[in-house]
Amino acid sequence: MSDAADHLPDATARNWVDRYAPPALRPWLRLGRFDRPIGIWLLFLPGAMGLAFATQRPELFPWYKLLLFAIGAALMRAAGCAYNDFVDRDIDAQVERTRGRPIPSGQIKPKQALLFVAVCSLISLGILLQLGTLAILLGFVSLGLVAAYPFMKRITWWPQAWLGITFNWGFPMAVASVAGEVPLAAWIFYAGLIVWTIGYDTIYALQDIEDDAFVGVKSSARAMGGHAKTGISLFYGLAVVLTATGAVFHQAGPLFFVGLCAVTGHLALQVLRLRLGDNDLALRLFKANRTTGLLWVASLVLAQVVWV
Repeated sequence: MSDAADHLPDATARNWVDRYAPPALRPWLRLGRFDRPIGIWLLFLPGAMGLAFATQRPELFPWYKLLLFAIGAALMRAAGCAYNDFVDRDIDAQVERTRGRPIPSGQIKPKQALLFVAVCSLISLGILLQLGTLAILLGFVSLGLVAAYPFMKRITWWPQAWLGITFNWGFPMAVASVAGEVPLAAWIFYAGLIVWTIGYDTIYALQDIEDDAFVGVKSSARAMGGHAKTGISLFYGLAVVLTATGAVFHQAGPLFFVGLCAVTGHLALQVLRLRLGDNDLALRLFKANRTTGLLWVASLVLAQVVWV
């Protein structure tokens, strides 16, 4: 493939992989989705939220663990994407948006992809072992969640729910790494992040409704059909309610709710802008959830102000 031809359609135009990476490395970096950093952000941000949630005073914030979660998110997202592509290689070959990926296009062999998964996972294990006993146990639980995810689109109309459970698992892990436990308030907040993910991944899935119907893949976007915008609104609203409830149980400071107003406004703006059938807009709105996550992190940091 030429450099122009193998640029994946849902990667940022002229991303750093396409512009700067040596040609021999580009298929591997694309396999790990390093040309699409939004997934790293969406996996990392729940961990950052968990660290802020469990830290009671700003001066005690564990910056070293924040770095570990950032590196771990990049590596585990790469491993998860490669594993997902290995499982879905025959389906991806039939879908316009995914047929250019390294495995279905023949740039990387399936066995090579599994080796890539193993290397990323082993490095991630070294990071996990620095997070404390409970966080380590939760980390091993996440392996089962990751392994099951690619099959969910074959057996349920709501694979986005499983993705929400999996992608936000860093939140309870981060809380455990700081507090040594995961209280009820944290699980309630985590539930809010799960439904947030169902909302934004439904927006992402809107791009593939026709192809998914053709190959028989299920999704929340297909399940809701013409009511997708209403469904996304409900999931986003529930995300705000649950994270607010978790914050109340956690006795978060009042400034948290000031930040949550910004989160609510940002989610509402996504829904107002959404137009079914506009795939380019759907991708932009999906990517906008990096800002949503950062606003949630900022809200949790603001919640600590009352403890100073």
